Amino acid sequence: MTIPGKRTRNIYNPKSEDPFKLSRSKIELFTECPRCFYLDRRLGVGRPPGFPFTLNSAVDTLLKKEFDVHRARGSRHPLMETYGVDAVPFQHDMMDEWRENFKGVQFFHRPTNLIITGAVDDLWVNKKGEVIVVDYKATSTDAEITLDADYRASYKRQMEIYQWLMRKNGFAVSDTGYFVYANGNKDKAAFDAKLEFSVQLLSYKGNDSWVEDALFEIKKCLDGASIPNAGSRCEYCPYRDAARSYEV
Repeated sequence: MTIPGKRTRNIYNPKSEDPFKLSRSKIELFTECPRCFYLDRRLGVGRPPGFPFTLNSAVDTLLKKEFDVHRARGSRHPLMETYGVDAVPFQHDMMDEWRENFKGVQFFHRPTNLIITGAVDDLWVNKKGEVIVVDYKATSTDAEITLDADYRASYKRQMEIYQWLMRKNGFAVSDTGYFVYANGNKDKAAFDAKLEFSVQLLSYKGNDSWVEDALFEIKKCLDGASIPNAGSRCEYCPYRDAARSYEV
């Protein structure tokens, strides 16, 4: 019998000897809720998909085009000059693939038999030859943009996984990465069929030392025969439990 909403592809089989591909976003899912992660990767029952952030995607695409102009020239972007970042966009033959969803930067973690993947937004390189991981973000807020909000802890982990992946691929990587934040302005008199953004650069000093341990925990979870407990920050599991209590 086919269960509606249940996947049959890309499901972890503990008896298989083939390497299992695991994306950066699925590592984040495990960090948030081992129960949802197990249901998704081991049993094929994923969370309901969210709505696509098409405006954010448009901003990402345009920023990539903008930085790619300077990549081709080997020149600094004005944002780098404004914030005193002595670097240029990184030129590499794999750049397009590293940015592509479902491909990205990949590394085979032999101890767990997991292939870890993550699609970066951008990479820069400084005078020391260190690769700098860069992530694009878009929002619209009147508040000061910082990395202190609880939900932005996931952004930090995202950057650290990218830093870990690049190091595992043999690159010297700077501990300091950057978030290019595009903030949609709401103080205009009218829309006039255009949305204007102010762009700022936020630096973050990453520490990827947690990634290795997390992979072993993920492997143990995937090999387990029972569904683990929900994460304390999960919003899906309490909903499912509450709904189930009213079902006969």
